[in-house]
Amino acid sequence: MEWNQKLQNIIDYVENHLQCKEIPIDNDEISQMAGCSFDFFQKVFSYMNGISFSEYIRLRKLTLAGYDLKSTDMKVVDISYKYGYNSPTSFTKAFQQFHGVSPKEAREKDIELCIMPKMQIAQKQQYTWKIEKKESFQLIGKRIKVSCVNNEHYKKIPEFWSECQRNGIYSTLVSLDTGNPKGLFGVFGYYDEKTNEIEYSIMVISDKSLPLGFVEIEIPEATWAIFDCLGTVPKAVQKGWKYLNEEWLVKYPFKHAPCPELEWYSNSNVYSEDYLSQIWIPILEEE
Repeated sequence: MEWNQKLQNIIDYVENHLQCKEIPIDNDEISQMAGCSFDFFQKVFSYMNGISFSEYIRLRKLTLAGYDLKSTDMKVVDISYKYGYNSPTSFTKAFQQFHGVSPKEAREKDIELCIMPKMQIAQKQQYTWKIEKKESFQLIGKRIKVSCVNNEHYKKIPEFWSECQRNGIYSTLVSLDTGNPKGLFGVFGYYDEKTNEIEYSIMVISDKSLPLGFVEIEIPEATWAIFDCLGTVPKAVQKGWKYLNEEWLVKYPFKHAPCPELEWYSNSNVYSEDYLSQIWIPILEEE
C-alpha cells in the first residue's frame, strides 16, 4: 500500500476516534497501520503535509469544538474534557489562539470561526465560517433546470454562467443590483426526485422593476451558516461544496431551514486567487 493511502487511512482513523468513538488515539495502532515506528510515521506526515501530526490533531479538535459550541447546548467544561483538555482554562486559551475569540464569544456572537478541514492527502484548504441572521430580501434573475445525474450539474451550471455573460444577461443583472455589498447569487431551488433535476438561478438583490423574461423570488428572514471560499471561479466554490458535503453537512448538521441554499459571488476579479465567493446554508437555530 502506498504512503498516500496509508496516510488517508490513518486520517480516517483519527476522525473516527474524534467524532464517533470520542476516545484517545492509540499511537501503537497508528504504527501498525503505517507499517513503521510511530516516530518515523510522524516525520513522514510532517514532510508530506507541512504540519506535524500532533498539530493537525490539535487543530481538528478545536475545529470540532467550534462546531459543538455553535450546534449544541453542551457546556464549555464538557467540550473541553471531550477533546482531551485538562481544564476549561487550558481549553479556552487554546480555543482563543486558534479562533481569535473565546468560547463564550463564539457561542453568543455572530463571529467567523476558523476551520482545519479533515485532511485529504494532496488537497489542503482552510475555510472560515460564521452564523448570521439576515432579514428577508428580494432576488430577480434567470432560471434553468439542470440534471443531477452523474453530477452533470457541475458542468451545466458553469455553462449557464458563461451563456449569461455572452448574451448580456450578466450585465443586465449587474445594472439591477441594489444589494449591499453588491454581488450575484446562485440559487439552488426545487429538486425533483422523479427526474433528478434541480432548478438553478442566477440572481441579484434588487428593488427595481422585473425585466421581461426574468423571475423573482423572496428569500425569507433566515439564519445562515456562511462559508468563505477563496480562489478562482468555479473551482473555489466547487471545492467548498465538496468539503461541506463530505464533512460539515454530514458530521455536524444543523437542521435545514425551508429555504434555498445560496452561492454568493462578490463584485471583484473572478480570476484572482483571492477572489471571494460564499456558500450560504439556511439553518434552524437551536431553541
